[in-house]
Formats: sequence, structure tokens, C-alpha cells
Amino acid sequence: MDMTASAAMAVPRATSARGWPPAVTLLGGTMLSLIGLTWDVQWHSDVGPDTFFTLPHLFLYAGSAVAGLTSLAVVLLTTARQRAGREIDPHVGGRVVGVFGKTFAAPVGYLVSGVGAALFLSYGLWDQWWHGLYGFDAVISSPPHIGLLLSVTITVIGSIMVFAAARDLRWGLAGTIGGIGVLLAFSAITVLGLQELEGGVVSATDVGVSFMSVLLVLVARGFFGKPGGALLAAAALAVLQAVFWWFSPWAAHAYADAVGLPIRDYVSGVPEMPSLMPMALVVVAALIELVLRRGTARWLPIAAGALGGLLVSGLQPWQRAWLYPFSPRLDSVLVTCAVATVLGALAGHLGWRFGGMLRLLAPIGERK
Repeated sequence: MDMTASAAMAVPRATSARGWPPAVTLLGGTMLSLIGLTWDVQWHSDVGPDTFFTLPHLFLYAGSAVAGLTSLAVVLLTTARQRAGREIDPHVGGRVVGVFGKTFAAPVGYLVSGVGAALFLSYGLWDQWWHGLYGFDAVISSPPHIGLLLSVTITVIGSIMVFAAARDLRWGLAGTIGGIGVLLAFSAITVLGLQELEGGVVSATDVGVSFMSVLLVLVARGFFGKPGGALLAAAALAVLQAVFWWFSPWAAHAYADAVGLPIRDYVSGVPEMPSLMPMALVVVAALIELVLRRGTARWLPIAAGALGGLLVSGLQPWQRAWLYPFSPRLDSVLVTCAVATVLGALAGHLGWRFGGMLRLLAPIGERK
């Protein structure tokens, strides 16, 4: 793969605006996968194990198919434009890189999303084999499931890059925040793979939720380069959380009725995946914004990240206690908060840097 980027050129705004249909289609594919995921998780909670061929799985795979085909189409069209000697718009997915010895010309955002979709297909085949070998599917932390979730994560990152390349246009800014919101929602279930590390005083899943939450709100803030980005990302998650709070149990129960399966007698009534998302992230993001308003010192994102890690990890056990019959252990909460504070500082540093990297995807003349 040749990662030499093509030179960025000024392109008329009317031409750049044409980049939104494939970008929105790509983001729509990731939303389909997110819908399928929250539906599938609720099904496991309220109905029970499932097989490979279910409607929630269809949404998951259809979402990756939409994202993959969209990415492939953009790569092929870009390659055709380059071979015809026509100008390539850097707003459409970012700068172009050569793939397979410059056989193809791929906008970097669509290249990343396409790779994620291709990996999802590979892990999907593994998941089907896994079902054939072990039968019903009972846990989220099986090897093929973790691979599937990480593959979707790569696809969502690609979609964020696609929108970030058009940050001077309204749809670019809106799509970047929407993509970060989707990634925040996905991360709430992806970190459940850390359950295999549970058993000690530290809650690995709470640390994971804290790290990803802080990382992504700092990415949004660093990308915007001005106050408001962290709040917008947290608000995007809050909207998704509110919608899925209603949708998840409704979809699981409606589908169970349609296929003639009963609902478990001991269902808690709490939407499974939305309850994993930090409910106080908007407040935490607001405090992060206040810290970052104090200046431009390099230590401020680190301090903001440490504060965010402390607050999210400290609030997650009490959120569970409010939703479920659960009593947090004070020693576990304190040690978890200490670990999450340190990793939150790292997340703040990385998030700020990654946000700056997203800004670099925009054409040189459009950077602010």
C-alpha cells in the first residue's frame, strides 16, 4: 500500500457539497449496525440465546454491508477520476492514497471504513462457524464477537474521518459529531470484553467506559478547536441513549411475539445497552469544557481527562445501583476511581491529539 497523499487543492464549495450523499450513507450504515447491536443485546437479556440467523443480526450485517459497499463505490469512482486526469475533491473522504501499488486511489476516510467493513465480514464468517460448533450464542465476550465489535469501531472511525475532511461545511461538522456519538454508544458494549479481567477490586468495565468517554469527548473538543465540542459529543450520546431506551425493549419484545417466543419472567425492565452508557456525560463534558477554558497550556487536556475519568468511573456504580438491585463496594469504587483518573489523564492527552489529527484531514486552505 502506498500511503503517499495527493496534494490538497482548492475546490469550489458547490463541488464539495456533493460529498455528503456517500458520507451520510456511510454513517447510516453504522447506525444500522448500532440499531442491530442494541436490539441483539436486549434480546439476549429479555428472551435468551439466539442463533446466527436472526433479525437483529441482519441489521448488524446490513449496516456493515452498506458501509462497505459505499466505501468501495467511492474508491472506484475516485480511481476513475484520477485515471481520467480529473480533479479530486479532498473534501470527499480526505486526501487520496494509493492502494496496491497505486492500482486504486482511495480517500483515506473511506479506506479506513472499507477495511473495517471487510474485517467485519471475516469475523462474521468466524461467528457463523462458532455458532455451528457451539450452538446457541450466550455471551458478548466470545472471540468472534469482540472481533465484530472492533471491526464496526474501525468503520465508525472511518466515517468520522470522512466527515472531518469537510469540516468547513455544515454537514461535515454535524456528521463528525454524529459519528463520535455513534462511537461513544458502541464503546459502551465493546468494553464488556473487559469483563474477562474482572474479579479483583478494580472494575475493568468502569475503567473502560471512563477511558473511552473521556477520549471521545476530548477528540470532539480538540477537533472543534473552540468551546462546545465536548458538550455536543456528549449530547449526541444522550440523544441516542434516550431513543434506544425506548427502542431496545420494544424491538426485542415485538420480535419475540412475531416468532412466538416468550419473554423471561425475571426481566428487569431496564434497557440493557442504554443503561451501560454514562448518563451524566453531559455534565462531565461541561466540566471538561470549563477546565479547557482556562487557557491553552498543554497540561489542561490532561487535567480535564483526569477529572473526567474520576467522575465517570465514580458515577457508574451509583448509576447501576439506581437501575438495578446492586450495592457498590466502597473499596472497589475508590480503587477504580484512582485507576480511571490516571487512564483518564492519558485519554485526555490522546483525545486532544486525535482531535488535532482530525483537523488535519481538511484541505489546507480550509483549516482554522
